[in-house]
Order: sequence, then C-alpha cells, then structure tokens
Amino acid sequence: MCKDCGCSITHDHVDHQHIHGEHHHGQLHSNPQLNDKKTLAVIHKILDKNDVEAQHNRDHFKSHHVTAFNLMSSPGSGKTTLLEHLPQYLEQQYAVIEGDLETSRDADRLIAKGITAYQIQTGSACHLDAFMVHGALHHIDLNPIDICFVENVGNLVCPASYDVGTHKNIVLLSVPEGDDKIEKYPVMFRRADVVVITKSDLLPHFDFSIEQAKQQLDRLNPNVELLVVSVKDSDSMKTFAEWIVKNQEP
Repeated sequence: MCKDCGCSITHDHVDHQHIHGEHHHGQLHSNPQLNDKKTLAVIHKILDKNDVEAQHNRDHFKSHHVTAFNLMSSPGSGKTTLLEHLPQYLEQQYAVIEGDLETSRDADRLIAKGITAYQIQTGSACHLDAFMVHGALHHIDLNPIDICFVENVGNLVCPASYDVGTHKNIVLLSVPEGDDKIEKYPVMFRRADVVVITKSDLLPHFDFSIEQAKQQLDRLNPNVELLVVSVKDSDSMKTFAEWIVKNQEP
C-alpha cells in the first residue's frame, strides 16, 4: 500500500510502526497472493486493532449524545464547501474533524464560518484511522454539539477500509468526476449509507447521468440512499440536512 498509493502511517501506534518496519504493509498491494496466510494475518492485525479503537470512539460519541458521520470522497468533490453551507439548513450544532496530508486550510475555512473544527495532518497517509480520530477528539469539546463530521482524506480507495468510529458513512461524488466512478471504486460505494451527488448545478455542462449512477448503485448497494445536491440549490441542501437529522442516533 505504501509504495503504490502513498499510504504511510505517521502517528505513534506501535503495531503500525512494527508492521511498516517489516515491510508487510506494502504487500497489501504489491503482493498479488492475498491468500497468503502471513499477509492475511498482518491485514487482520491492522484492522482488528483499528476496529477496537473505532468502537472506543463510538462509545465516546455515545456518552456525549453525539452522532458522527464519516465524509468520504475524492479530492475536490465539495466536502468542505458542503459543510460550510450546512449551518443555514441545520439547527443542530456540529463540529468537524478535518483530514488532509498537509496544511490546515480546510479547518481554517470552517473556523472562519464559526464552525468548530480541528485539523489532522496525516503527512503521507492517504486515509484517517480510528487512532487519529481519537487523538483529535481530545481537542474538541463534544458537550455543546449534537453532530461530529469526520472529513476524511480525499481518496476513493483506502478510507473505505478503515472504521474511524462514526455511525454513518456519507460518500460524495461530484458531477465533474463522472458517473463511472461508482463501478470503478466499488468498495467505497458499498460502504456508503448515502451517496451525495454534488455540484449538480453543473449537470448541463458534463456527461453525467443520474440514472446511470442509480443503476450502478442498485447493483453494488441496493439499500443505499442517493441525494442530488448543489450548495446553490436551497431545496437540495434542505433535503441533505433532513437526511442528517433523520439519521441521528437516538
């Protein structure tokens, strides 16, 4: 994984460092024999440790009566822009954990809008994991908020494999990317609880078929919801906000 997609765990998790030191993590992509017992054992070790921490994060959210949503997409799909505009349509208070390789630009944008945000800079890791999110939670006061959004690193591959301790997965797909991304990146879209087609105001200018997107999703994930949204269309933003409210944890 490290060699092929730039993924490199940079936080101080001993098990991840140990695995990287043995060069096993790179075998996830470079070694075609994924049925090799040693390789599978390493994969399970990584994900099992992460899943334990993810449940710890969920318990932490639950103790504060906070619902957490994981936002995943490729870069430039409009995750931050969507969160910037959401306060106009959502009465509930929310905070955002931002994930990017470098800079705090996205968190700074949200903070400038009066939204509580904390930036995780992953270095070269192309996804957030539960340990990173746990660290960020030490910097966010959950008491006054109802919802926490985790804006994952822009990537349609690796984030789908790592539970970060949220309750629902929101996957964004922008019109300029094309409707073919759904079948090209099936793992991501199978994990989605809702798929949000963003920048829908650009539909007249791009060869993007909502109907084709629906058909592909039906084959991959028949129970997923599909929303078509533009931050320039207040009705579509209201629909997205209503989905968020409907899917809050009791």
